[in-house]
Amino acid sequence: MKSRASQLQPAVDLAHERQETAMQRLAEQQQKLAKAEAQLTELRRYREEYAQPANGVTVSALLNRRQFVERIDQVIGQQINEVARQQRMLEQVRGQWRDAHAREQALGSVIDRYRDQERKIEERREQAEIDERMQHRRPAWDPRR
Repeated sequence: MKSRASQLQPAVDLAHERQETAMQRLAEQQQKLAKAEAQLTELRRYREEYAQPANGVTVSALLNRRQFVERIDQVIGQQINEVARQQRMLEQVRGQWRDAHAREQALGSVIDRYRDQERKIEERREQAEIDERMQHRRPAWDPRR
């Protein structure tokens, strides 16, 4: 007969796999967020470069430059939205990882408790066998005989 701990082992293995998968998704999402934030930083830096007034340029060049800065501002706005979306996704994935991790830990605790109970039962059984043998053992040598 399989022990309760052995019967639960497939569930623990599955919970571990799910936790590992969730952790991998969490790491990937953290990378996506970092990439989106880096792009936003780069766009802002780029905008600052073009927003600087240029000396000795024509009016049309200034207008073109201004329109270009406005387009950069639009892209920055889109990137801010992307960063916010990536942050929301990160929180969602982090919650999934926490749930998977908690489930794995809970199942691990249950199995540990079952194994501890099984070990104590086995120790009691062994002690009972020893006690039984000691009761039926003949005395070695009795000098009064």
